[in-house]
Parts: sequence; structure tokens; C-alpha cells
Amino acid sequence: MQGTASTEGGAASGGKIAPLPDRSVVRVSGPDALTLLQGLVTQDLALLDTQPAAFAALLSPQGKILFDFFVVRAGDDLLLDVAREKAAELIKRLTLYRLRAKVTFEAASDLAVFAAWGGAPPVAPAGGLVFPDPRLAALGYRALVLATAGADWATSVAQPVAAEAWHAHRIGLGIPEGGHDFAYGDAFPHETDMDQLAGVSFTKGCYVGQEVVSRMQHRGTARKRFVQVTGTSGLAAGAIMAGAANIGSVTSVDGAHGLALVRLDRAAEAKAKGEPITAAGIAIDIVKPAWATFDLVPPPREVAHDL
Repeated sequence: MQGTASTEGGAASGGKIAPLPDRSVVRVSGPDALTLLQGLVTQDLALLDTQPAAFAALLSPQGKILFDFFVVRAGDDLLLDVAREKAAELIKRLTLYRLRAKVTFEAASDLAVFAAWGGAPPVAPAGGLVFPDPRLAALGYRALVLATAGADWATSVAQPVAAEAWHAHRIGLGIPEGGHDFAYGDAFPHETDMDQLAGVSFTKGCYVGQEVVSRMQHRGTARKRFVQVTGTSGLAAGAIMAGAANIGSVTSVDGAHGLALVRLDRAAEAKAKGEPITAAGIAIDIVKPAWATFDLVPPPREVAHDL
């Protein structure tokens, strides 16, 4: 495998690196691998001609996220960096779509997943690869390395930290993650900000669930979005209230900061009325992530109709 740098060891990057034990890798092999995935997932995998990795999802026919993952070239194969709890199910689902395509799917149990940030890109070890996180440059890098060598390699390239530090980093940047902030099978790509985080192509053509996603994009019907929230004291996961109305939920938290899935129209209405917005009785502010282009005040209902 080849990453963004030499596959030989190197000096520490000056940043942090964390193992991600809740992630695993699926290997997709065969001459039809790219063609098959291209017809199924939300992102245009032609991007792999010009960048090392892409962020994508496989949706239900109703347009909800069943799996999201990073797609990485590894020689003639493709590697999918996916939530560990969903890996076996992903292989099963892809096998159903295979039909007569010349492609195989298997768990790459020899590989471990790491995230690195805050410094220069870590040099990939032999048998591994490193790539920029395709969602947002500030997230840093991801690495797929041989599990037997992962811990020693991580110590040699950056300051090792626990996975919790990685989650604090992504929370600080406003990045939701499947399995932590939303349940698979329960959210549309727009709700999880995939359209803002390089996870959806609106020009590639058909894929599973594409009609629903395109309709939400062109009609502006995404009324729920993940945003950042800041409390007057430490936050916990739970309901967000505008007066007596439930308008969303806090998901991942890091002290007084967190992520939340919020009905933006209802939040805007509450703010206009001067109603307090709280989570577990704590006053919160709703903040649009710095990278986001959506408006915290969505279009009027008569212009954008809910699905």
C-alpha cells in the first residue's frame, strides 16, 4: 500500500495520534470493484484519480444512511474504513448488490485505523498508508496500518493519545460521526452534513437513494442539521428544549461544548420569540460550524416543504 508519503519510518510529526478501535477495514477486490461501488455510493469515486481517499455513504432506497466510510486506493484494491459494528453488515449488503460483477469483499482484520492531527502528516509505515481526512482539512489524517505494528509506529510519528482526544477534536470542529451522533438507518445525508463535508456528489448520476437526496438538495428541505452547541456549564447528551417544545438532541459532548441535531426552523422561531433554548436545564447557544454554508434560519415552509 502507498500513502501520501514514503512508506518508510520517519520523525515525529509534532501532532497527536489516536487509535480508533471502533473502526475496521473492509477490502474490496476484483476488476469490477470501482465500477460496482461507483453505482452504489453517494460520492463520485472518480475523485480517487486525483486524491487518495473519498468520503461516501451507502443509503437505503429511502435515502437514509445505512453505512458511511472512507474509500481508499490500495494498489488494485479499495479499502473501506468503516464503523466496526457495521463492517460485517456492509459486506453482506455489498454482496447482495454484486450479482455477476467480478468483485470480492472481505474483512481486512490485519489492519488497524488511526487518526492523526495537529502536526505534519505522519509517514506511513511499510504495509500501511496515510491519507488526509477528505471531509475537512482541519481534521488531519487517517492511517490504515498493520495491527501488529500499529502501537510502535504511532509512538514513532506523533504523541499517542486515547480515542477520546480524537472525538474531542472532531467535536470542536463540529463534525458528527455515525454510531456516536446518529444511528445508522435513521438519518439523511443532509441532516448529518455529508453534503457539506465532501460526502455527496450532485453530478455523478444514479446511486441508491439518489432521488431523495437530490430532492432535498434542490428543494432545500433539510430542516434538521447537526450544529455545534455551547452551554453555560458542562453538557450531557439529551433533549434540547425551546420552552416546552423538544427541538432536537445533544449527542457528543466535550465539557460545555457539543454537537446536536436540531430542527433549525424551530430553533429560529424560538430565538425570534425570545424563548430560552436549553439542554437538561442548561442554557445553550446554537452555533453554525465555521465550514458550513447552510443557513441557521431555513427557508419558509411555503417555499421548502418537508419530505
